Amino acid sequence: MKMRTLVCTRPGEFEYSVKEQAQLQPGQAIIKIKRIGVCGTDLHAFEGTQPYFEYPRILGHELSGELIAVDNASGFEVGEPVTFIPYFYCGRCVACRNGKQNACEKIKVCGVHQDGGMVEYLSVPSYSLVHGEGLSFDALALIEPLAIGAHGVRRAEISRDEFVLVIGAGPIGLGTMEFARIAGGKVIALDVNNDRLKFCKEKLKVEYTINAMDADVMEQLKSITNGDMPTVVIDATGNLKAINNAFQYMSHGARYVLIGLQKGDICFSHPEFHKREATLMSSRNATRQDFEHVISSMRKKLVDPTTYITHRVDFDQVKDEFEGWLNPANGVIKAMIEFA
Repeated sequence: MKMRTLVCTRPGEFEYSVKEQAQLQPGQAIIKIKRIGVCGTDLHAFEGTQPYFEYPRILGHELSGELIAVDNASGFEVGEPVTFIPYFYCGRCVACRNGKQNACEKIKVCGVHQDGGMVEYLSVPSYSLVHGEGLSFDALALIEPLAIGAHGVRRAEISRDEFVLVIGAGPIGLGTMEFARIAGGKVIALDVNNDRLKFCKEKLKVEYTINAMDADVMEQLKSITNGDMPTVVIDATGNLKAINNAFQYMSHGARYVLIGLQKGDICFSHPEFHKREATLMSSRNATRQDFEHVISSMRKKLVDPTTYITHRVDFDQVKDEFEGWLNPANGVIKAMIEFA
């Protein structure tokens, strides 16, 4: 059988094509794709700014669909709604042996290191499957980006009533704010886009928002934190200037978590970092524990994933619409692609 696909042939170009539908292989499962969430990775790949990337590539890893065939996946049944964890690991390296499959030395991220989900049918490892748990296809497609934020928050080990500065109010940053709030943190949103900051305040009930272009960002942070500065800083921009600049926002004893990723070198004052006895850590991908936390939070109505969906298109429209999602003037927070 044939199926439709959408290939990013090189930066700035998409092409529809037809290829053979995957056949069930041992240890694999086949999903009929229903929803594809468009994330920053997809946008950066289209721009040509995504690290670890080669072309041509079929994008897409925020996915949900119907399980149509499966081998060696106890408890899963053909016909049920599913999503999956799109970080395929080796199971043998030091990270995998220590339970950090999200940081596998030989990791293959669906839609980044290998072809992803902008297809009608996708074959994935059976171990990656996640039950739908009664959630909608829209919600299931948004578990992965929310899990990215949830993982960063878990890395930060937030205590109740800590001030948590989240830099970047894109989809990953917004999810990070949600899970920092769920963890008990007092969230401060920092972004250059006033519309995004308004969204944080009105939709996510973030109490404190600051425009990063303001001349008095430091003074605003000191005022909010009673002179202490944030004890947790999380970057969700992937912007080198923003990452480097944020070192000054850390309190003494603070933790700085980098969820965002960029190609350059981080630069900061060692004496300033050292005297704070600060902690710097990266946060890569997410684990099944994070996926389960997101699902539980959705089911408890602590998070409403549909809040993020601002644009919705059919699969056949993606080639024409995609470039426009890069324009901040179009107000895209999350574009959702549907299969008819």
